[in-house]
Amino acid sequence: MSPKILQPLILFRADATPAMGTGHVMRCLALAEALRDRAIDVAFVAAALTPSIAHRLAAERIDVHPAGDPDDAAATIALGRTLGANALVVDGYHFSAAWRQAVRSLGVPILAFQDLDDGAPLHADLVLNAAARPEETKWRRAAPAATFLTGPRYVLLRRELRRAVAAPKRPVAARSALLVTFGGADPTGLTLPVTAALAGVLGPEATLDVVIGGSVPNGAGLVDRVAALDPRVSVHLDPIEMAPLMGRAGLAVSAAGGTIGELAALGVPALIAIVAENQVAGAAASAAAGWCEAVDARASGAVATLAARAAALWADAPLRQAMADRTAGLIDAGGVDRVADALVSAMQTLW
Repeated sequence: MSPKILQPLILFRADATPAMGTGHVMRCLALAEALRDRAIDVAFVAAALTPSIAHRLAAERIDVHPAGDPDDAAATIALGRTLGANALVVDGYHFSAAWRQAVRSLGVPILAFQDLDDGAPLHADLVLNAAARPEETKWRRAAPAATFLTGPRYVLLRRELRRAVAAPKRPVAARSALLVTFGGADPTGLTLPVTAALAGVLGPEATLDVVIGGSVPNGAGLVDRVAALDPRVSVHLDPIEMAPLMGRAGLAVSAAGGTIGELAALGVPALIAIVAENQVAGAAASAAAGWCEAVDARASGAVATLAARAAALWADAPLRQAMADRTAGLIDAGGVDRVADALVSAMQTLW
């Protein structure tokens, strides 16, 4: 009898809460999709998930296991050994150096997302930062022996967005809506005041597509409040697919998180709001490329600034078209495959 060939498995460790947002899990989900396309099984271990994110993972038939205390590595190590994990993907800012060092005892390749330039040891074999410039060396202090996957070639797009990248894009002036999206949880509560301010400064020809993430506290109540602002507002609660909304957006007002890469990939000019320190570097790099403008939403008067700048951009279709044109070739649909290939290659060295 031939020996049973076990299907390789990659374990993901990430959390999602209203305070930290949902981006960590969502970009892990993009990578999980690509790994499954390679006949590699995936599982998640989490200390906290919002109901919306838990539902999303369940809909994808991805097993989720409890992690216990977020800074306790024991559950992750035990689960990795029980499942026979061939690699570990770690995404989050709340894992201490001691936690990261402890999970090395699994003896498998570790891919770590790194958005912060804090120099904390990552204890990883692969380090992913799609916002950093490939030539930058400051990120490498955290894992000097690791392979670094840096720059827009490694932006992770979910399957529905990868399909949309290849689709023809309408001229910006023919796109009817201004898209407002502050992520899956909108931890700083910008959706309502920014939409209200936009409704007050945009002309009657403008329509607003407002996305409210499924992990926003009391999202259903927020839907009613936003919808009541103006007849031009269409509210979308926790949409499964974002590509159709992005495709008809002549401008996006967005938080400066993972959505940046998605907007650039789909050719959407944007005004991006920095709401956290870890977004500063990525926002600056994106603005320097010329396809978006960045506003520090932590500053006083930021809502009024965002509304005024959005109104000026909306009134200048040629400028928005020039911004959209600068996204050409910036981000392709292959980033997630490049990351998956690098992780599989690291796994093969131990097989």
